[in-house]
Amino acid sequence: MKISWTPTARQTYFNVLDYLEGAWTEREIQNFISQVDKLLIRIASNPEMFQESRKKKNIRKGFITKHNTVYYRVKPRKMEVELLTFWDNRQDPEKLSY
Repeated sequence: MKISWTPTARQTYFNVLDYLEGAWTEREIQNFISQVDKLLIRIASNPEMFQESRKKKNIRKGFITKHNTVYYRVKPRKMEVELLTFWDNRQDPEKLSY
């Protein structure tokens, strides 16, 4: 399936990279990018591999690291996976909107 990014997904992804750039080394940044790339390949080939969100139907969450999750929606008619947001798991889950 094709992967598409919402503006929110793009922004939150770059927010994570900005945080890593300020607090960690280039190695950690590249490691995060690599983990995201690998995860997106897995999601594209098997979009229902991760559990569905309890809050909203047809929204799934894929764990990138113990601190980061990506939320996405499967659009079977379009043969597309739409990335909704990247989330820092240490944040208050009540603030999560997608």
